[in-house]
Amino acid sequence: MKDDSQVTIRPETAERLDALVDDFVGRSADYYRKVFAYVMEAPGYRFTLNMAAGLLGPVWFGARGLWNWFLGFMILETFALIQIGKGLFGDLGREQRERAASIAETLELRRQQIAAAESSGSGSLDALQRAAASLETALADAQAAAAQADATGLGFLAFGLGLLLLFKFAAAALANWTLEGQFARWRSDRSVAHGWSPQRLMVACGLFAVTGILSMVKFAQPDAFALLNEFPTNRNWRLNVGDGVQAAFDWTKDVGRGFFDSITYGMRTLLDAIEVVLVQTPWPVVALVIVMLAYLSAGPRVAIFTGAALAYLGLLDFWEKAMTTVALLGAAALISISFGIPLGIYCARRPKVFAVVRPILDFMQSMPSFVYLIPVVAFIGSGKPAGVVATMIFGSPPVIRFTVLGLQQVPGAVREAAMAFGATPRYLLWRVDLPLAAKTIMAGVNQTILLSLAMVVVASLIGAKGLGEDVLEALQYAAAGQGILAGLAILFCALILDRIVAGKSDKAT
Repeated sequence: MKDDSQVTIRPETAERLDALVDDFVGRSADYYRKVFAYVMEAPGYRFTLNMAAGLLGPVWFGARGLWNWFLGFMILETFALIQIGKGLFGDLGREQRERAASIAETLELRRQQIAAAESSGSGSLDALQRAAASLETALADAQAAAAQADATGLGFLAFGLGLLLLFKFAAAALANWTLEGQFARWRSDRSVAHGWSPQRLMVACGLFAVTGILSMVKFAQPDAFALLNEFPTNRNWRLNVGDGVQAAFDWTKDVGRGFFDSITYGMRTLLDAIEVVLVQTPWPVVALVIVMLAYLSAGPRVAIFTGAALAYLGLLDFWEKAMTTVALLGAAALISISFGIPLGIYCARRPKVFAVVRPILDFMQSMPSFVYLIPVVAFIGSGKPAGVVATMIFGSPPVIRFTVLGLQQVPGAVREAAMAFGATPRYLLWRVDLPLAAKTIMAGVNQTILLSLAMVVVASLIGAKGLGEDVLEALQYAAAGQGILAGLAILFCALILDRIVAGKSDKAT
């Protein structure tokens, strides 16, 4: 019976493969033909040794265009070179000698005090002598520790050489396997780096030399070059740049005073309208509507939990602040969703626009939440409108990203079929794209709401009121019990909103 695991390559196929190997490797083609044939006989890793890679280390990987492996082995061999540098010319007893010098200065001061006490007949002479004796012992110990540390140079040298040999053996053992993997990628994509490039070799040598030499000098002789210890800078540069940024903020605030005032007025109007519904409406009506909404959206279990959570808020006197928090959250989330979904649709249909919008979204999500408060307070001032704007900036990116993702995941065959039946662009959007992307878009809405709620405590720093104010007061006065109760209130608000929105998302599918 024929063994199916053995595949016979026809001569013309083998010749073509050899030609590809020759074109890929550039040099030492005979060696790599044999090695690649051996490595490709079975899937996975097969042990081989590449002596050139072992000798050159990361430089070999760089010359071959394997920059990920170059970086890894450069870090490993640099660590080994640091140990070798410490063993050859390292100042290993530096810290102990500095400690001994400090003790010697103190001991000299005590001796001067002892001489003065002897001449004056002071009663503190015995205490000074005992202190001097203790310092002499400490000085001797520090000097002995410095000498002992200097004697460990051979140990560092042996350890570094052992590590270097180990890393070079690993490089030799992995080189052919990694190069064969790159050869497989190159066969399907000719833009993949191939051959032995002198330019890449020079770049790799330069990077490795700079990294290895600077690291060895820094760790072996820390005081040799002050430039390696501190980045060359000037404090006045930061002060001047900060003054320039402040001037830009002031100019923008003065020029756009009307614009920022209109934003503040619009935010306050929206907040007042939502607070009329949530705060001034009788609490039984608000609670009943929320429970019914939870029941219709997510079922009876969520409705029961919602009722219990609302009871917690009411019985512990969190009701009004919770409704104020939900009003602030609702205003921010409403603006974020109303602005984010259309922008996401526009970006999904125009990749060039999304390429511009994506870095802005990355910036909005990467910026620490406290930093948002600086420009918001500078342009809008403190209070609830500023809290809405900060929350909106922090919570907008998810709904935009998820909308783009959902529309991009709509199967192309479905869209083509709809267009084949004469669907207009408007019909295609509303009846095909959005229904199929609804689950992903609702997940983005859910994330926007929860991220907006996460800003409640931060927004309280600029006078946004609500439950975040209680948490902030608990932190200021170390009132752990009150802080935990307020935190649980925020948690229950988040869980209610999450379950309601998630329930709608499940029904959409």
